[in-house]
Amino acid sequence: MSGVSYVVVDSPDTADLSAAGRGERGPAFRARVGGREIRWDVAPDGDAGARAPGTTRTAALRLVTQVGRAFEDAHPGVRPIVAHGRHLVVDGSVDLGSTDHWRVMPLPNGIAIAEPSTAAPARLDDSARALADAVDAEAFRSDVAWLAGLPTRHSLSDGFAQALDESQSRLDALGYATRREPVTVGAGGCENLVADRSGDGGGGLVVVTAHLDSVNLAGGPSAPAPGADDNGSGSAGLLELARLLATRTWQHDLRLVLFGGEEEGLFGSTQHVAALPRADRLRIRAVLNMDMIGTRNTATATVLLEGAELSSSQIAELSAAAAAVTDLAVETSLSPFASDHVPFINRRIPAVLTIEGGDSANGHIHSAADVATHVDPSFARQILRMNVVALAGWLVAVVVPGEPDPPDDC
Repeated sequence: MSGVSYVVVDSPDTADLSAAGRGERGPAFRARVGGREIRWDVAPDGDAGARAPGTTRTAALRLVTQVGRAFEDAHPGVRPIVAHGRHLVVDGSVDLGSTDHWRVMPLPNGIAIAEPSTAAPARLDDSARALADAVDAEAFRSDVAWLAGLPTRHSLSDGFAQALDESQSRLDALGYATRREPVTVGAGGCENLVADRSGDGGGGLVVVTAHLDSVNLAGGPSAPAPGADDNGSGSAGLLELARLLATRTWQHDLRLVLFGGEEEGLFGSTQHVAALPRADRLRIRAVLNMDMIGTRNTATATVLLEGAELSSSQIAELSAAAAAVTDLAVETSLSPFASDHVPFINRRIPAVLTIEGGDSANGHIHSAADVATHVDPSFARQILRMNVVALAGWLVAVVVPGEPDPPDDC
């Protein structure tokens, strides 16, 4: 029977993990979560070499990715070895299982999660900077208050249908072509709202998503679930981006999607992606998903950009946009979980989640306490500034005759 001997150390952001597992001097395996590095060896019980001075012995190491504090609330007796927002490293000596709200897996060798970004600021033209400056925190605040004012937006509730109706009216008024998609949620059903705006012949498609539903996990489907941050903030953010992006002509097509059934298990996004024609899947340039963008949980305002290897260029472009137009600290992760970017990634479509940093410190979500007063519009505005600049780069503005072309290196 084997065991694990490990040590946790502070890690410089540039520490190279590429040699992990190659049998070089020191621990054979390494991984990094936030600013902490875990170094470990695996050896048979009784092997003296497996217990070097300063190390701790355990049966196994597990990586946990959780929604909010779901895992920690369900396992109060499990003390994390490393805790960093939605990511934990824990002792895996007992079977902890996985659910829709947390995933437990062996700690991968060589992985780097919640890495601080060192991206240089993007070089922007005046049009992109003007879009960022036009993000309206008061309009965002008003929309969060409206959404959170509904008793619940549970996917099968009248409140969800009311939120969908009003959102559709708003997007229709902005000139988007809207339609509904039926979504099966267990024995019931709801709908997704899809809003399209055609580009000027570029042929690509850029997708912006958020889930409109809310949930009260302890209280059940009829319990109050204001869902101000989760995910009134992402939905209000989508409506604000819709307003901004409707003021420009773009080369590529734009699609906005408000999903239902997310809280029950990503039903809306999974069924949406499954129904996409192959031609649409192939022309998607980027998917930007917003889930919980309204609460500042850390001393330094932080955003986490979560995707996969195939999303690396989009994460880099978002990081550069943040450096150009915000004061946000940016962390990145290539371990996607439990939001509507995942079904896209599973079909090899580049998608990125933008989510508030340190989200596990937000103890209000999935309860009656997730109210609008906990949402910080000025913090959300920073995330939306980053997002709209990145979207402008993916959509590519059409230059109006008589105006100078943007610089080639923008």
